[in-house]
Amino acid sequence: MASAVKVKRLPEDFVVEEQTTLAPAERGEYALYRLRKRGLGTLEAVELIQRRWDLPRRRLAWGGLKDKYAVTSQFLTIHRGPRRGLQQGPLSLEYLGCVERPFQPSDICGNRFDIVLRALTSQALAYALAALPAVAHSGLPNYFDDQRFGSVGACGEFIAEPWIRGDYERTLWLALAEPHPFDRAEERRQKELLRTLWGQWPECKRRLARSHRRSIVTFLADRPGDFKGAWARVDQDLRSLYLAAFQSQLWNELLAELLRRHCPADALVTVPLKTGSLPFFQQLPDDLASALRVISLPLPSARIRLEGIPDPEIRALVEHTLARRGLELRNLRVKYPRDTFFSKGWRQAVVTFPALHSEPLPDELHSGRHALRLRFELPRGSYATILIKRLSAPEAERGREK
Repeated sequence: MASAVKVKRLPEDFVVEEQTTLAPAERGEYALYRLRKRGLGTLEAVELIQRRWDLPRRRLAWGGLKDKYAVTSQFLTIHRGPRRGLQQGPLSLEYLGCVERPFQPSDICGNRFDIVLRALTSQALAYALAALPAVAHSGLPNYFDDQRFGSVGACGEFIAEPWIRGDYERTLWLALAEPHPFDRAEERRQKELLRTLWGQWPECKRRLARSHRRSIVTFLADRPGDFKGAWARVDQDLRSLYLAAFQSQLWNELLAELLRRHCPADALVTVPLKTGSLPFFQQLPDDLASALRVISLPLPSARIRLEGIPDPEIRALVEHTLARRGLELRNLRVKYPRDTFFSKGWRQAVVTFPALHSEPLPDELHSGRHALRLRFELPRGSYATILIKRLSAPEAERGREK
């Protein structure tokens, strides 16, 4: 049943509007813009803006990455940027005024969503409508969802894990050569060539197409064995994404263990995510739902001391979760290159939906099927697709949590 539900059938089926507390001022060295885009990732949009206005990357700042296959708006600042708008294909920039500092993630107060689920059978629509009151009452686990893990390839290994262990060759191999289910034909060929000729750097250089990958191979052809130096030449934004993916997975594992310890077994069901199935709760007793809503869990990082976590249960959860991977908090740091860091902070265990609106609709794209329109707001960093997973997979097909 879950596989029949269509999400983002059209970009307009997934509309996201970023909300901010940062207001334009009369003066300031940073130009503030609203970036609107359709069918384009945030990093792709930033590259287009850089090229159009001939700007170095360091002058642009934004708070987070928005979905590619969607219609989204978010905020962006440019140091001493043009005081005008820009229209470039699927993106537009609206100049809003000046601010005194660059935009940052903490300036986002939330996101407003307008989502249409399509190709629902009558049974699937009935299940979703029946699940909505439980979601409104108990909320949902605040997991990082699959979008966070786009860098994880076919083997399921996180690029950042060998990185923090100091295995730079494995790190580079995962980033440059590991197959990915969504690789296009040419990308598959380039990766296969690199895997076949790994270590034969002059031959790799000769046969690879001109690309960022080839520039790193060129470095290795000149300095064989210097995988550490080659890794530093991988794009910094990509390396930051690799760290975020691994840290997010550790946090998800931490939350999963918390729910298994707190929730009755018959209240939990498993829901598949890209990196493994995780427990979701159904409707919870009032006291338990209230207790979970006030729990926050730390983002695992060496920047948080174990003794600095006040709750002994959470300290034990952190130790237990990391120990399963042979890690401790002190290991979660980057030794080289020191231009990227694990995030420091805390994240709510449960996300709530104080204003969740739903509207069943006929699906004009799929004859005989139904659509369901959902409107809601979420705090910064929470994923609307977690709600979709909860509503679109009937319990009988998800299976009980073991």
